[in-house]
Amino acid sequence: MNIDKKLSHEEFLNREYNVSHLAYEREMAFFQAVKTGDWETVKKLFKPLESGEMGKLSEDKVRNLKYHLIITVALITRYCIEGGMEMETAYSLSDIYIRSVDECSTEVEINLLHRAIVEEYTKRMRNIHKNGACSKPIIICMDYIYDNLHTKITLDKLAEAVNLSPAYLSRLFHKEVGMTISEYTMMKRIQTAENMLKFSEYTSLEISNYLCFSSESHFIHLFKKYTGETPKNYRKNHFRTRSGNKNEKV
Repeated sequence: MNIDKKLSHEEFLNREYNVSHLAYEREMAFFQAVKTGDWETVKKLFKPLESGEMGKLSEDKVRNLKYHLIITVALITRYCIEGGMEMETAYSLSDIYIRSVDECSTEVEINLLHRAIVEEYTKRMRNIHKNGACSKPIIICMDYIYDNLHTKITLDKLAEAVNLSPAYLSRLFHKEVGMTISEYTMMKRIQTAENMLKFSEYTSLEISNYLCFSSESHFIHLFKKYTGETPKNYRKNHFRTRSGNKNEKV
């Protein structure tokens, strides 16, 4: 593939058929407004996907809109992470919405979904800033914890990751998050266990080992303490198959 030749041809076609792209400054201002939760600015800068200011990524109109919406979701997700949204939350939202894009079959559905996505991310970012966004060291800690739930997480390792003293980091984390590092880590491990019980067939022992609980009985005890249910009952009440239907057998 001669990419330079293809690029020249693409630019020629865009000029001939008056195909434009959103101005870079306007596009960045839009994503920045979502990042800060500024809904009034978002509404002013929001452009429907069929506005004619998007490049052509496919000859098929619906597929073209889908591609653009997936790109939009990816960019918004990264801007929101930079703005203080937890990485786990941001990427989980992204996964949910990209699957929703895939399920759309009409231009109307895609454009309605586009607006809903923008509203949801902006609302969440507004709430984050309203409640006080966490500082960069704490965001790094949260991301580190999420990425290392399957290993032993220590205060010393976290302090090293953010270049702060363990004692200061411990105080700062509690002040900004409202719980200790160990409490937050346990909460995230339990939340991950909930998802594994809902969407996988891993046994209680396998989940316990994967998430670094000292024993299966310890895992069961803590899981019930946090959720009010044993892992066995939780799976029975919440398990979902690949089709997404609760308690449906494959």
